[in-house]
Amino acid sequence: MTKKEEAMLKKIEKLNKEKQRIEEMCLYEKEYTQYDYICGIDEVGRGPLAGPVVACAVILPKDARILYVNDSKKLSAKKREELYDIIIDEAISYGIGIVNQDIIDKINILQATYMAMRQAINNLSVKPDILLNDAVTIPEVDIKQVPIIKGDAKSLSIACASIVAKVTRDRMMDEYHNIYPEYDFKSNKGYGTKAHINALKEIGPSPLHRKTFIKNLI
Repeated sequence: MTKKEEAMLKKIEKLNKEKQRIEEMCLYEKEYTQYDYICGIDEVGRGPLAGPVVACAVILPKDARILYVNDSKKLSAKKREELYDIIIDEAISYGIGIVNQDIIDKINILQATYMAMRQAINNLSVKPDILLNDAVTIPEVDIKQVPIIKGDAKSLSIACASIVAKVTRDRMMDEYHNIYPEYDFKSNKGYGTKAHINALKEIGPSPLHRKTFIKNLI
């Protein structure tokens, strides 16, 4: 076998492994296949010191098999951007929910997360028949829910929602960086890096900072 043939064989083997992995990520989607519209939900931004919490709800076609989708934290920023476009293109519908730092301070991060998730569901163009959630049960929602621990690594729909939520929030933080460059939001996305905390101590908070998150830091 020539080197070229060997390389081609390895490529095919790698692709087949990836197809198999994605097939395994559709376990819950297959389990609830009797439902027409299966919606995956996830959020990003519960931990940062600044900026909003963002949730996404995604309904994929039942035969959707988007290769290289994974928990958004396991993907590079470049890969997430690539997959974002594919997911948006393939989805039957997707909805985004955004709850800002002022409301987070007012009602706490857990309630703000639920609010963002409800917004995301309400922003879908079709009503889901079932929700696959990453670990939580969302209050005040009249749709059947399946909370899945580490759902963004186990369900294709949830993983797609996690990618869209992450890219949406990262883009927002990049925009905020242009307004408040001293906090370096472009690289930390609002999370409490050493440089971010030092900037907070030196110049104080911006209007984007969550007061309840930074009260012990400044």
